[in-house]
Amino acid sequence: MSTSSTVDRAFRAALYDPAETALDTGASLLAADPAADVELARRGQEFVATAWRRNWQPADVVRIVRRELDERCVRLVAALIRDQASQDRARGPRWQAQLDGLPAEPAPRTDRFSHATAVLELYRLLLRLPALEALDEPPPAGTVPSRGGAGGTAAAPESRMLTRIRALLAKAEATAYPEEAEALSAKAQELMARHSVDEALLAAGAPAVEAPVGWRIGVEAPYEQTKAVLLDAVATANHCRAVWNEALGFSTVVGFASDLEAVELLHTSLLVQATTAMTKAEAAQRAGGRKRTKTFRQSFLAAYVHRVGARLTEAAGTQVTDDLLPVLASREAAVTERLDDLFPETTTTRLRGVDDAAGWEEGVRAADDARVGSRPRLP
Repeated sequence: MSTSSTVDRAFRAALYDPAETALDTGASLLAADPAADVELARRGQEFVATAWRRNWQPADVVRIVRRELDERCVRLVAALIRDQASQDRARGPRWQAQLDGLPAEPAPRTDRFSHATAVLELYRLLLRLPALEALDEPPPAGTVPSRGGAGGTAAAPESRMLTRIRALLAKAEATAYPEEAEALSAKAQELMARHSVDEALLAAGAPAVEAPVGWRIGVEAPYEQTKAVLLDAVATANHCRAVWNEALGFSTVVGFASDLEAVELLHTSLLVQATTAMTKAEAAQRAGGRKRTKTFRQSFLAAYVHRVGARLTEAAGTQVTDDLLPVLASREAAVTERLDDLFPETTTTRLRGVDDAAGWEEGVRAADDARVGSRPRLP
């Protein structure tokens, strides 16, 4: 029997047959034929390539595998993605960053039957991945479209500004001194505002160079609905728009690349600060003899997000001078147009489970202390 025939029989049994014993049947066939391993791996790379054609990206696939299966399957799919990348076409810098961030540890050694079972579980998931919206892909790292209009490329300098912003936010999250955290976060906000305006003015002088793109940002359990609302608030304050895909565990944020990087950084920082503040609030509640529950945490985070969103909106509305309004309005119109192209139909949702008064009060207090800083008035 050929190795291809073994794999085909295993797939017919495990991937397409709904019977409860189908997975065991397919795994038994593969475990009994070590010569089929190479063909099995090749088929896995085909599943990965199909996911790319359905507009999934490496981080998306790893996220859904971690969400639906176990860590062993995460390591298996990471290895498949790395192997497939050697045969793939050149992609953009964000794609490469996702490849670089793949888990490096190999899947743990197990017996052949257990390994085959995990592989078939993974392939069953990959086979059923739905098509996603096609996100624009920037040019490969180190190049930008030529401003001369001839279709050539030019070297793109690395953004040291965003590296500095990331470092400042990391220090703000780590310090035990509120005054230092406030100063660091305020400086990060100043740099973010300056970076965003510089990019907007540059684009105004060469409008064909940059267009809005979409990034998928993971929104992980628990309390993913509240986290999605926070991401939406951060995106809106930074001239971007967000659409949450609850079923697949991510939001698609649409905007200009420089603003999207700021959104991702600030969202992550605020999540860290919210979690730290919630842990402290729970400890204080327990010390006072009051038992805290999931409803306390849900209400805390909802209040935190509501208050932080209001602070971000207020800051965003007071930092733009009249002469910059046409530039920013033009960019926001382009973002809205791209969002409507990607998502012609969207719905709204309301936060659920917000009914703990103590949690709400603590969340508001934490949000007032959050290190969002204030953006300086733009020149």
